[in-house]
Amino acid sequence: MSATPAPGTATATAVPRQAWTMLAIATVGFAINFWAWALISPLGAFYTEALALSALEKSLLVAVPVIVGSLGRIPVGALTDRFGARTMFPLLSALTILPVLFIGYVASDSYALMLLGGFVLGLGGTTFAIGVPLINAWFPPAKRGTALGIFGAGMGGTAISAFSTVQLRRSIGLEFPFTLVAVLLAVYAVVSWLLLRDAPDRPAPAGGSFLRRTWETFRLPITLQLSFLYAVGFGGFVAFSVYLPTYLRDAFGLDANDAALRTAGFVVLAVVMRPVGGILSDRFHPIPVLTACFAVVTVFAATSALEQPLETIGTVAFLAMAAALGASSGAVFALVAIAAPPGKVGAVTGIVGAAGGLGGFAPPLIMGAIYGWIGNYQPGLWLLAITAAIAACFTAWGMKKAERTG
Repeated sequence: MSATPAPGTATATAVPRQAWTMLAIATVGFAINFWAWALISPLGAFYTEALALSALEKSLLVAVPVIVGSLGRIPVGALTDRFGARTMFPLLSALTILPVLFIGYVASDSYALMLLGGFVLGLGGTTFAIGVPLINAWFPPAKRGTALGIFGAGMGGTAISAFSTVQLRRSIGLEFPFTLVAVLLAVYAVVSWLLLRDAPDRPAPAGGSFLRRTWETFRLPITLQLSFLYAVGFGGFVAFSVYLPTYLRDAFGLDANDAALRTAGFVVLAVVMRPVGGILSDRFHPIPVLTACFAVVTVFAATSALEQPLETIGTVAFLAMAAALGASSGAVFALVAIAAPPGKVGAVTGIVGAAGGLGGFAPPLIMGAIYGWIGNYQPGLWLLAITAAIAACFTAWGMKKAERTG
């Protein structure tokens, strides 16, 4: 009888039961940390009125957590390659408690302190770069797209935030959502330290200093190519998840609760479609999946730019974009799983994840500036349509080498 392949080897086909346990623990942790990461956005209208913010100041406030959540993925991914997810997940979850409580109890009456707290709150967004190398080491190549898609569904923490934060503030008080999330982070930090385990034979990182390894990873063509694709796909999702409540209030006159619920629906659909993108990528390869997703975004971003009535065509357009952006995010990391060099998955994930987060940072600022300048959002949506079209063409014709990988 032949020996069972080790869980981290490239030839493994069977998935050990422990791998699914690690996937579940990591997905829950990712969701809780993303819930923390997205706490400010649903309260954007409240802070705008309480602090008398301009459109640009409001955009900056909801976008700032994306900075650390994006750039922080680069060192966090590299550190995960070195120290493992069992160390990094509990550590980052515990550190994220600090900005959550700071914003909830100290900073809410000061715009400067809110910006500071939001900046550090980005720590919650870095946990994505911890989970990907963990899952990649536990699952064989044929199942990585599916597994990473399931893990990526943890971005549904933003939907939990959108559904619950405004209602909890109104019914219990401003501090309560922050207290609840801080408690959940503390519980998860303890549980993950006790239960989470790295794959026994996870690839060791390459030698050299952190800066050297990061630079070598950055120079890989596949890193830059995937960074662009993720900046469009996941960046589009992040931008909508943080700015859609503001957009719906300004463009369609919705109240804060209605806008938050519609945003939550957008996020939920994107979350559901992320594993679908991974499953389709395992079946057909990520390249055709990505091409189709970006083509859908192109069509419906252009439709949204025409500001169709929200009750019919407008809602269909936003839901179609949610589905396509979610599926594309899963497909990109299915491609990371088969194209990134062993031992560099965390580093590649960090850089690609940072690009995705930064892709979500700029659009809210651009949208806020455009609305403050001309009083509508049409040019911003046309820019999204053009960018998605470029991404579709690049994926179809510029990623031929990656299509042969795996």
